[in-house]
Order: sequence, then C-alpha cells, then structure tokens
Amino acid sequence: MGLYGREDELGVIDRVVHGAREGRSAALVVRGEAGIGKSELLAHAVTAARAEGLRVLRATGTESESELPFAGLHLLLGRAADRVAELPERQARALAGALGLTDAAVETGGGDRFLTGLAVLTLLADLAEERPLLCVVDDAHWLDRETAEALLFAGRRLDAEGVVMLFAARDTYAPPFPAPGLDELRVGALSDAAARELLAEHAGDLPQHAHAQILGEAGGNPLALRELPVAQREGLAHDAAPVSGHARVQQTFTDRISGLPPATRTVLLVAAAEATDDLAVIASAAAELGAAVSDLDPAERKDLVRVAEGRLVFRHPLIRSAAYQSAPLGERLAAHRALARALPCVGHVDRRAWHLAAATTEPDEYVAAVLEETSEHARARGGYAAVATACERAARLSPDSRDRARRLALAAHAAAAAGETRRAADLAARAAPHITDPPRRAELAKVRAAVAREQGRLEASYTLLGEGAAEVAAAAPGTAAFMLYEAVTAASLGGQYAAVSELTARLQSLELPGGEDITPFVDAALALERLATGDPKPAVPALRELLAGLGDRHAGLDLRERLSIAAWSFSTGDLEKGHERFTALEAECRSQGAIGLLPLALMLVARSHTFLGRHRDGYAAASEGLRVAEDIDQQPYVDQLHGVLAHLAALEGDEERCREFADLHKAYSAPTCLVWSVSALGLLDLGLGRPEAALRRYEGLFSGSSRHAVKTLYSLPDVVEAAARAGATGLAAEALARYETWSEATGHAWTEAIALRCRALLAPEERAGELYERAVRRHHGSGLPFERARTELLHGEWLRRAGRRSEARVPLRGAADAFESLRAGPWAERARAELRATGESRPAAAPTGDRFGTLTPQELQVVRLAATGLSNRDIGAQLFLSPRTVGYHLYNAYPKLGVASRGELARLEEKLPS
Repeated sequence: MGLYGREDELGVIDRVVHGAREGRSAALVVRGEAGIGKSELLAHAVTAARAEGLRVLRATGTESESELPFAGLHLLLGRAADRVAELPERQARALAGALGLTDAAVETGGGDRFLTGLAVLTLLADLAEERPLLCVVDDAHWLDRETAEALLFAGRRLDAEGVVMLFAARDTYAPPFPAPGLDELRVGALSDAAARELLAEHAGDLPQHAHAQILGEAGGNPLALRELPVAQREGLAHDAAPVSGHARVQQTFTDRISGLPPATRTVLLVAAAEATDDLAVIASAAAELGAAVSDLDPAERKDLVRVAEGRLVFRHPLIRSAAYQSAPLGERLAAHRALARALPCVGHVDRRAWHLAAATTEPDEYVAAVLEETSEHARARGGYAAVATACERAARLSPDSRDRARRLALAAHAAAAAGETRRAADLAARAAPHITDPPRRAELAKVRAAVAREQGRLEASYTLLGEGAAEVAAAAPGTAAFMLYEAVTAASLGGQYAAVSELTARLQSLELPGGEDITPFVDAALALERLATGDPKPAVPALRELLAGLGDRHAGLDLRERLSIAAWSFSTGDLEKGHERFTALEAECRSQGAIGLLPLALMLVARSHTFLGRHRDGYAAASEGLRVAEDIDQQPYVDQLHGVLAHLAALEGDEERCREFADLHKAYSAPTCLVWSVSALGLLDLGLGRPEAALRRYEGLFSGSSRHAVKTLYSLPDVVEAAARAGATGLAAEALARYETWSEATGHAWTEAIALRCRALLAPEERAGELYERAVRRHHGSGLPFERARTELLHGEWLRRAGRRSEARVPLRGAADAFESLRAGPWAERARAELRATGESRPAAAPTGDRFGTLTPQELQVVRLAATGLSNRDIGAQLFLSPRTVGYHLYNAYPKLGVASRGELARLEEKLPS
C-alpha cells in the first residue's frame, strides 16, 4: 500500500537511518493497530538504508514460534553467525549457545540471562564497524521472550555505533511488547484526505456510495482501505455494526478464506500452524490430510499468499491468523498432529514437541515427557522462560500428580531464573502442596522466598524461609541453618524485629549440630537479633566470622548469596575491608557476565565509596548501577541507588537533585532503604545551616522499623550535631550513647574519632577542647576525609568562639581545603565563613583545574580501564558497552584530559582518582 499521509512518520524514520551514516545509533518502536502501516514504514526504512549503503538485518516474529527460545534472534542474526566466534569469550559462548551453534550454554550453566543481550550489542557494533547497520523486527509482539529481552537490552545500550534498531509492534489484539527506555513512534489513523487518496487508488472502479461506506468502516486504517474494496468486488457480506479496523479486516480475510476450496483451506491451515513457512514440511503435513501444495493456486490468485525460495509467505500476519482461527478445533488439532509427524524428518525436535502439545487436549504422559525433554534443550541455550513454559505445559498434560508437581516446581525455578517473578511465585505456590520430599520442599521455599524478596515482600520471604527450614532441619541441617539466616536477614531488612526474635528462637529450638557450614550462619542469625535489640558488642564478632568465610568456607554459595553476606561489612564498620570485598565481587560479576547481579554489587561499591569519602567514585559506581538496573528492570535496586545519589547530592548542597533522588527513592518501601532518603534530606538541611529542619527529619530514625538500620548507625553523628545546634540536648545524648556503643563494638579509630567529636559537641566548654583535639588525632590515617574535615570544622568553630582565633585558622583551613576537594559546597562555605570570622579572608575556591573532574562518570570508568592497557573490546566487555561506544567516550575524554593518545593516557594512570 502507498504511504499516504505519513510525512511526519517518514521524517522520523529517515532521520534515524541517516544518523547511522554519521555514527549515531537509535532504537525505535513503531506502534499501532494491525494494518495501520507499521510494516510499510519498516519497508521504507529498509529501502532508505540500502540507498545510504547500510547493511540490513531483518526478522519477523510469529505466534507459533513465541515459545521457542531465541527463535527470533536466529532469524535476525543467522546470516552473521560466522562472526560470533570473534566476540569476547563469555559473550561468544552465550550467543553461540542461544543460537544453537554449540552446547556453550550447558558448559557455563546457562550464564546470566542478560549476557546474550550484551553479546548481541557487541556483534551489532562489530558489523557496524564495516558499514552502518539497520536491524528491522516486524511483529515484535510475537518474539519469544528470550529474543525480545536480548534485543531490548542491546537497544537500550546503543550509543555511537552507527546501529539503528526498528521494532514494529501491534498495540491491540496481540501480546504486549513493553520496551522501557526506547523511543516510540505511534502510528494513528490516516487523515480524511489521505484516506480518500488511498481509497481512490484501490477502489477507482467502485461507485461513490461504496467509497463512503468503506471510508466509514475503515476508520483511517490503510489495510482496511485496501482490502474492503476487494471484499466489495467479491460480494462478501459484512456486518454493518461499527467495529475496529483490525476486526473488520480480520473478518474480511476470514470471509475470503472461507470461499476457497476445502483443500486450499487445509494447506493454508497447515502453513498457518507452522511458523517456519518451510514448503517441504507444509507439503508433507498437508499430504497426510489429503491436500497438496498445488491446491494453493486459488489463494495465490487472491493475493493471500505467495511462494518464494521454497517458502510459503502470507501477505499479512492477519491472513495467517484468519487461516488458523477460522478453522474448526478438530481441523486445527489434526493439522498439528500432521506437522508433528512431518517435522522429525527435517530435524525440528522441539517444534515437533510443541505441535504434539497443541494437538493434545487430555493428559498424556508421552507428550508431557517429550515437552520436558524439549525444556532441557531450552535450558541448554539459556532460554529459561521457554523452560518454564514447556514444564508448565508438561505439568498440565501429566496424568500422575507427582509428575505434575515435579514439573510445576521445575517451571517455577526456570521462571525465577528468567526474571518472571510473579509467574514463578504462582507456579511455586501451585506445586508446593503436592511436594512431600523435604529437600525439594526446601528448594521450592527458597525459590518462593527469593521471588518475594525481589518483589519487596520481605515478610512473605522470611516466613517461607522459616517454615521451609523447619521442615528440612533433620535431613539437611546446613540448608536449614542457611535458610534461617536468610530469613533473619530479610526480617531485619524489613524492620520486623519481633519476627527476628521469633526466627532466632525457632533456630535455637532446632538444636542444629555444629560444623563450618552451620555454625557461622547460626551465630550470624543470633548476632542480627542482638543488633536489632541495640546490643552490637556480641554481634560484631559473629558477623566478622561470617565475613571471614567469604574467601574459602562459603565458596559454595552463589554470587548473590556472597554479595548479601559481604553487605554486613557496613555493620561491623570494616569499610576498607568491605570495599575490597565489594570490588572483588563486582569484578567477579563482570568477568562472569553476571549483569543481573551487577546493580547489587555496584550499589555496595557506591555506598562504601560514599562512606569512605570518595564521592566522585561513589557517584560513578551509583550512576552505572542505576543505568544497568533500569536496563534490566530491577526496580528495588533502582530505588536504592537513587538513595545513594540523593546522599551525594546532599553533600554537594544540590538541593534540587537531592530532593528529586530522595523522592524517587521513596518508591521502595523497605524501611532500611527509606532511611537513605531521610538521612540524605537531613544531611542536606544540616549542611545548609538548617539544624531544626534536619532534626525533624532525623527524629523518625529513632522510632519505628528503621531505628536499627545500618544507615541509621552511620547517621547518628548527624543527629547529634543537628540536635545539639537545635538545643535538643536530650535527643543528642541518646543518639551519642547509641553511636558510642556501636563504636566500642567495632574498635575502629574512625568511629572513635567521630564519637569523640560528638561528645565534644555536648561537653562543657572546659572539656570540649580536649575532646576535639583527641578526635582530630584519632582521625589521622582513618581514610575518611569528609568526616575528618567535619571534625576540624567543629574544632575550629570552638576555638574561634573561645577567642583563640589564630589557633582556629589551622583546622579551619584544613577543613576548607578538604571540603573544596570533595566538592562539598555548603560545608566548604561554612569553613570559609568561620575563617572570615577569625579575620582571615578566604574567597570561594576558584576552579581547581582538576581535569578528571570534567569527565562524566562513564568517561572516568573508561579512562581508568584504558590507562591500564585494556583494549576497547576488553573495556566494553567489563562495562557492558559496545567497543564503539568505549571509543566514543575516549574520544570525548582525551581533550578534557589534555592527551592525544592511549600512551599519554597510560602516563596519567597514577594520577587517576581511585
């Protein structure tokens, strides 16, 4: 059909295609109802791309392949399969396994489900190095989940590769195709003038009253404007009631197919049921049903299908749908049975399984077993969503209840691995009542608990873990100990301290034996209860013992579990050791391609950088973690990383950004996460000289479910200062007592220095000076520049008030210098104001000329890695970017740093901020 009235849409398409010639990338989803012209717009893009010299890759999603893992990816990238081996090793193995080129995914245990998307990104960037690239995916709503996930991940991370990805998706009468983070082009009905012009082209021989009728029925839908005149000429009856353009065209196709000879309808039905469009398969199956390919002639004459290069192609997806849906159920079942018999001869075992399932309406163990077998093929390729679908369907067809429950449990595990949390929870709940074996029940409880935790339902998580641990304690005490430790962790994070006590009481009642796989988790769970009651002294040693096992004793735990344990480094105050653990685990995430866990690792790294006063590095880690979490739709980590960014904005005195991030952070309801939002806003007020406002925010930290959160401990010195300045000495003393108890338990010099500073704030004038001096001495070598500067600021303020102005200038200068280097604007201004009060004029610091400070967070990460000698390809593999985008960031960073080559960059390595 002609593209009448689509000037605006064509302009958008032409701009993104032309941009690829200039190295710009884009990903765009074209949305609209069936027949509205999406495919024509994509066809125009292909024509324009070829005219500009772009390489073109094309694929079309089909309903019957929507459960076959990576079927769409194979269609799109099949011709580039020979380039897969050139990718970085882990990416090559993941993509080769996904495309069925090797058993690579089996060797790596399936890998991270987002690693395939990264491999797709790198492959597309490699192809674009030779010439710009256009990828076109029509009917994207029918893509299998694995393909959609991989392509969308790649699309969100396109930047400067010269790659354009266009998706066309129906927004009604089709499955949803959510594509957060991608631009969208909505295609609506044609204007009246454009509709009349299009109709005139296709209905010039019809009378004017027919034109008026068709215009009314079509509703501006171009396909309807083309097909309804055909229906008029063929004398097909229609319902005059108003319906959508989609429904009217679908009915027109149904009517036209119903007028074909029975044998023709049979061949069309078989073709509609088999997505490969392979003429040999269709012919074999049709023969079993008494039809032949030659019977297609009437359908070809009516322009419903065409045969090209050994394939039968439907002119429009709605024709395929009409051919299938209009057939009686018995005929559809017979077609699937015929296809199941035809497919083994061409090696499509998995398709055969799904045709058998589609032809089976009663429980059948043979078909169920075949489906379970095909689920293993999907698992080997990393297609966990397909595993879940196959196992769930196998469960429905299982005559035996035990097999049904077992297959539902397998489906639940696979759905959780695929990130389909709601589906996993539903499958696990359906399986649980029918599983009697304690270890299997425990495993199922762990799946359900993990899903609940990912959804933010911490109460459900710890309840499931607690109940599951009790059931398995006799048979597997190590599993029970770990499950109860995880349950206590979830309850602590949820601020449910009564539940913490209940769970530890249950743990003690089980009287589990000792052992290195049991005792550390039992002791850690009991330690968390002591923390929840405000008694950290016995808790810190137990948590340190748990952390000490991360290097060897707990090596059998998975990466997520080890990250979870490492997070307790904050509770023990071991910031430097904790940071080493976090960065090692972050590196493990990158080396394994564990993209799904990277936001958690980066959140821990960002928090440790922030506590250690490395604010620029904290911002870089939090920014990357946020970008990845948004890419893979991990909302809890999105919210928690917003909290870190809110804290960093507060330190800089950026009120607008702090409030924006804090408000966004409030979306996540876990109390121990909300405390980051509260403390960030409090710190902002405190830095801007609004202690009363800060105190109003901090007061909530002393009551309710966040009072024992780790971040609350770190915020207690801020509470002390705000309360002291606001005259709330009782609250200040209470906060100080809590902090000193924790400081004594940790035994760190930096916590002692801060405790001394807080004590000085509340001490009589004659004692305060000595306490400040001791605090400053204890800070030396602590590695926390922001906290040391705060102590120097308060000490200088006290000296100035005591009339010792010349002495006051020394700590105040140190504080001003430190705050300025940390870009803590409000705090630097406070130090300068105190210096002016001593008689020393100190203007606001001029720009330092810090070349590294001009880099964006991503540029800084790229520069750091490039300075170590890594290639763009290796850097891209670590940062989950395309090599071309890495090069783009280096190109932008060089002039900012005053260098012109990688060699010069390497000489800057020692000066790079760490």
